[in-house]
Formats: sequence, structure tokens, C-alpha cells
Amino acid sequence: MSFWVLVASYWVHLLATVVWLGGQTLFLFVAWPALRQQTLDNNQWLALQKRFLPWANGSLVLLLLTGFVQMTQDPNYSGFLTIDSLWAGAILVKHIAFGGMVLLGGYLQFSLYPALDRVKLLAEKRPQLAADEQSALHQQEMRLLRVNLACAVLVLLCTAVATAV
Repeated sequence: MSFWVLVASYWVHLLATVVWLGGQTLFLFVAWPALRQQTLDNNQWLALQKRFLPWANGSLVLLLLTGFVQMTQDPNYSGFLTIDSLWAGAILVKHIAFGGMVLLGGYLQFSLYPALDRVKLLAEKRPQLAADEQSALHQQEMRLLRVNLACAVLVLLCTAVATAV
């Protein structure tokens, strides 16, 4: 493989990491407190989330593709599911955490956010029930965003271990 292809892979991988982790951090530490302090309303929160989804999905695809290129070019790589070193173990845990991030993102995108949209419709007819449901959904979302961020931090830790080896 060409040196410059590998350089481009690392560069795109780092950019995708910044988009993914930066977005998660922004939502967890900036937007969520603003929502709780009522300086950001629920509709703005959901609009922000929906606006970030294409960026998150794109960055996950780029992370997968560029990560595969990097992994297969690493001299420590011995083959698919060959766990024969600390590097291979770190990469395995990293991939499990990445899979967790993908599953959580899918659940948020295809289950939780549509439920929040349905609650907005319910608010017109039964405002108290909608408020209770919305509160429960936001609490669930916050838990999932924290787990997602923990998975992202674990990915970075595993990357540090694999890089140090």
C-alpha cells in the first residue's frame, strides 16, 4: 500500500474521531445542561440531535473504513480474530466498544428519536402524559449518551495501548 494512502487514512480517521467524539462531548457537556436549565427547549435539542446524525453516521463509516486500512497495514496484525498479543487484545476491545457505539447510535436514531417525535404529537392532546413521557425519554437518552461517550473513551484508551505497543 502506498505511503500516502496510509497517511490519508490516518488523517481522515483523526478528522472523523474529532467529529464523532466532539459531537458527543458537546451534547453531553454543553447542550444537555442548557436543556436542563431551560435555556434550550426540547424542540431545539431534538433539532440539534437530528442535525448531528448525518455527521455522526458519516464519521462512523469513515472510522470503520480507515480503521480497517490501518489495522491491516499494522505489523502487529496477525489475521482475523488472532489474539496473540497485547496489541491484538486492545484492538479486539476497541472493536467491541466501537460496535457498542454503532448499536447505541442505531437505537437512538431509529427508536428513541422517533419516540420523542411521537411525544410531540401526544402533547397536543394529553400534555401531562406527554411531559412525563418526554422526561423519561430524555433520561434514557442521557444514560445512552453517557454510555456512548464511555465507549468512545474506551476506544481512545485501546488506541493508546495499541499505539504504545
